[in-house]
Amino acid sequence: MSLTSILSADAIENAVKDCQAPDSFCYKKFFQLSGLSSKTPQEVKDVFQILDEDKSGFIEESELKYFLQRFVKGARTLTEAETKSFISAADDDSDGRIGAEEFQTMVLS
Repeated sequence: MSLTSILSADAIENAVKDCQAPDSFCYKKFFQLSGLSSKTPQEVKDVFQILDEDKSGFIEESELKYFLQRFVKGARTLTEAETKSFISAADDDSDGRIGAEEFQTMVLS
């Protein structure tokens, strides 16, 4: 399964272009522009599984840094501030990583 089997390539490209400048990433706007926030809970879980590169059941800080590159090869990495902000916004249990349920809640709320 690939991200483009769930989200349109054009929507992904627009979402990544919108946050090209360092420290311009806004997860809410990215989820909206990419079309992810309008997907079903199962589709959001499918995207989570693609983003969970090591298949640990969590998206850790090291994986989140490369979040945009998982959508578009050659995209920039997230800055440390963006990465930490992204994790703190989703990490309801304060374990320093984003679980599938936390990701789903973040995307769909």
